[in-house]
Amino acid sequence: MFRLIRMWFFPRDVLEVGTTPDYRFSLANERTFLAWIRTGLALVGGGLAVAQFLPPLAVPHLREIFALGLILVGAACALRAVDHWVRCEIAMRKGRPLPASRFPAILALLVVAGSILLFIGLVA
Repeated sequence: MFRLIRMWFFPRDVLEVGTTPDYRFSLANERTFLAWIRTGLALVGGGLAVAQFLPPLAVPHLREIFALGLILVGAACALRAVDHWVRCEIAMRKGRPLPASRFPAILALLVVAGSILLFIGLVA
């Protein structure tokens, strides 16, 4: 576990694992990483926007809870992005199948739950 986390901060160590894959696959892996980072930044920005611009809701502190939830999910998205990048790069270098991820489904469910909560807060 700590070895994998160490590779987040020292990507040169990743380059020493296995053999170098076709550069197109590594670049595609980086584009996916950047897409997840953009998603995380959008969630953090959305959380800040909710905290600053959404008027107080009928349910006390729902606005703040929603804003903090968005910011935390954005942070989790960024962490997951770097973890998935390392795992995919190592898998490609070792000639193994790419790791499966439940994170997109979890993220989608969190967005749906947050949307329902916000809808209820705005209607109430």
